[in-house]
Amino acid sequence: MSSLIEQAAQRLEQLRQAGADVAAPANVSPPVAAAPAATRAPGSGDSLAQSRRVDLDLDALLAQGLLTPNAPRSMLADQYRVIKRPLIKNAMGKGAETINHANLIMVTSALPGEGKSFTSLNLAMSIAAEMDNTVMLVDADVARPSVLRMLGLPPGPGLLDILEERATISDVLLRTNIDKLTVLPSGTPHPRATELLASDAMTVLLNDMAERYSDRVIIFDSPPLLLTTESRVLASHMGQIVVVVHADKTLQSAVQQALATIESCPLKLMILNQARGSAASGYGYGYGYGYGYGYTSDDHAKVA
Repeated sequence: MSSLIEQAAQRLEQLRQAGADVAAPANVSPPVAAAPAATRAPGSGDSLAQSRRVDLDLDALLAQGLLTPNAPRSMLADQYRVIKRPLIKNAMGKGAETINHANLIMVTSALPGEGKSFTSLNLAMSIAAEMDNTVMLVDADVARPSVLRMLGLPPGPGLLDILEERATISDVLLRTNIDKLTVLPSGTPHPRATELLASDAMTVLLNDMAERYSDRVIIFDSPPLLLTTESRVLASHMGQIVVVVHADKTLQSAVQQALATIESCPLKLMILNQARGSAASGYGYGYGYGYGYGYTSDDHAKVA
C-alpha cells in the first residue's frame, strides 16, 4: 500500500512540474487563516464593571472639611445643593438651552490657591448623593495633581496613560466605596503632560466620554486659566465651566482676564470661595460660597 501511495505522489509531482492543473483531493480542506486576536478600543466595554475598587476613609475626608455621604447636614452641604442643581439640570438636557457636552463640567480658577480642587471634590461628593445621578471626577490638573492626595489614595495610572495609549479607561478608573462616585487619576507623570492634554487624542477622548457616559456627570479638576494654556483648550470642549474665585484675594482684573479666555463657553458658573457675611448668599457669618450664573460670552456670570 505504501508503495502505491509513493508512486501516486511521484506521479502528481511529475504532473505539477509539467504544468498540469492538479486539484486538491476533495476530502482535504484548504488551510484557514488564524483569526486575529480580539482588540479593545480605549474606553470600550463596561468600564465601571472592569475598573478597580478603592475604599475612601470617609472620617478622614470629613475631618478635612470635605462632604461625605454620612456627614450631618451643614451649611456647606446646603450651599453645594444650590450650586449643583443647575449643573445637573443642564447636564441631563433639562435646561433652558440644548448644550453640547453639557455633562462635561470643568472646575477651574484664574490662579492657583483659590480652592478649585476642594470645590471639585465637594461638588462630586454632593452629586454622588443624588438619587438619580452618578459622577466621575477627573484629575485633569496634570502638572499639579491633587485629587488622589486629598482622597488619601496613592498615585497611579490615569488620564495621561490613556492619552499615550498605554491604558484604557477601564484599566485606570477607580470605583469608590461611595456607590455613585468614580475617580479618574491624572496618571503617570510625563515631561510633555501639557501637550498631551492639548492633543487631538484628548479631543477624541472627551468626545467619547461625553457620548459614552451621557447619563453621568463628569467633573474635570482643571489647571488655572492664567497659569497654563491647556486649560483653555479643555474649556473649548466643555459644556459647563465653574470658575472658583477666592474672596478678598483674587484681583478683579485677574477674574476678568480669566473669563476672557473662556468666552466661547456658553455656560459659566462663578463661585466665590471663602466669602463672609452677606457675600455668602445670606448664610450669615463664617466661611461660605457665593454663586452666580452666566449664559453667553457677553453676559459673564456675576460674583454673588
